[in-house]
Amino acid sequence: MPRPERLILIAVCLSLAAVVSAVSSLNVALPDIARATGASTSDLQWIIDAYALVFAGLLLPAGALGDRLGRRRILLAGLAVFGGGAIVATQLSDANALIAVRAVMGLGAAMIMPTTLSIVTSTFGAEHRDKAVGVWAGVAGGSALIGLLAAGLLLEVFSWPAVFWLNVALAGVGAAMTIRFVPAGMPERTALDGVGAVLSALGLGGIVWGFIEGPSEGWTSTSVVAGFVAGVVLLSAFVAWELRRDEPLLDPRLFALRGFAAGSLSVFVQFFAMFGTIFVLLQYLQFVLRYSPLQAGAALAPAAVMMVALAPRVPRLVERVGVRRVGPPGLVLIGAGLFVASTMGADASYWHLLGGLVLLGLGMALAAPPATAAIVGSLPDEKQGVASAVNDTAREVGGALGIAVLGSVLANHVGSFGPHTDPTAVVDGYQAALRVGAAVLVAGAAFVFLRLGRGADRVAQEHGAAGEAPLLFKA
Repeated sequence: MPRPERLILIAVCLSLAAVVSAVSSLNVALPDIARATGASTSDLQWIIDAYALVFAGLLLPAGALGDRLGRRRILLAGLAVFGGGAIVATQLSDANALIAVRAVMGLGAAMIMPTTLSIVTSTFGAEHRDKAVGVWAGVAGGSALIGLLAAGLLLEVFSWPAVFWLNVALAGVGAAMTIRFVPAGMPERTALDGVGAVLSALGLGGIVWGFIEGPSEGWTSTSVVAGFVAGVVLLSAFVAWELRRDEPLLDPRLFALRGFAAGSLSVFVQFFAMFGTIFVLLQYLQFVLRYSPLQAGAALAPAAVMMVALAPRVPRLVERVGVRRVGPPGLVLIGAGLFVASTMGADASYWHLLGGLVLLGLGMALAAPPATAAIVGSLPDEKQGVASAVNDTAREVGGALGIAVLGSVLANHVGSFGPHTDPTAVVDGYQAALRVGAAVLVAGAAFVFLRLGRGADRVAQEHGAAGEAPLLFKA
């Protein structure tokens, strides 16, 4: 890979790492935040979830803005909002203010994440694009786990604001490198679909809000049902609106394309499993095995290392053996990792956990690059912001649902966590939650394998992991 392209890739991956690590890293600081701000359990939940809610809801409009106003411009604006919000957060002592600032950081994250991928897919030459997408996918998966380790290390020495200073540092270096190395590009001079942007943001926000509130309020509570109903109605209105437009924000007919649909579902189930597993694993490691936050983060690090190290090599494997022989088996391997981890009891050794993590990391490395390449390879260069936003939306909604569903399975066995939590109940809930995740992955693997069809393998071998859209991704 030429040096200019390597520097572009480093710049966007640093920006991506800032966004992804911010999702998970704050979890280990919650006890310190509660003591410093007097936050209730509900406040702590919303300090985490306000970021995810705004982030997921605004990904599609933000991706479209990048296509129309210039991807580097939107990336830099997002880094400024994200980093500025993190600086403000370090000075706060009120839980409600911290929730508001995390929502602002979610706005910045929504501007950053889709533009990082669209910059890669629109600026790299065909001979290096697949490898770059593999690197991006590895960083997108591994940064959540690396963020836990980094936060745990910081909290051994400093107080909770240090976690936000980590966000500031990554955003600052990413912005400096973006200014220096990322080309401005040519924006698409078309009108922004404002109605579609509002409908998609509110619809996705309603769905994600329902998933966030469901475990605590009850899945049949009035507020949760109202959130889901509003989300479905608004997203249905979004589909109807987009089908009538000549230049839609996102053409719903794209989901009839094999690669677009299969890639979106694959990303969804990957992060359903990964984010849900991180959540329940942290509870198991700390309440049953009595790991400290640093030990818990370090324990999960091998999976992140495997993702980051192996994902860039996967596109070449796809060229040799085909998409269907790499992506769906990768999902099955993630499921196998969850099943192995689910067999741990109250006295499990770390080597037992490591066996599951190795399978998880290997499966993510195999599944993520082909899925992302399938989505972005379905659309032309001028629509890469929207393609990237669909990839990221599948990821964030899948992650939110994974935490909600697997967390609910755990909570049904445990009740509430505290000093007197029964380790046996945690083990029972943890095992049940991971087996649910494994079942979802196996079902997703079967759908992706069947949806891709035999033509996907043939075209991928001839044209690379991303393939040629008119052949690989036909309806």
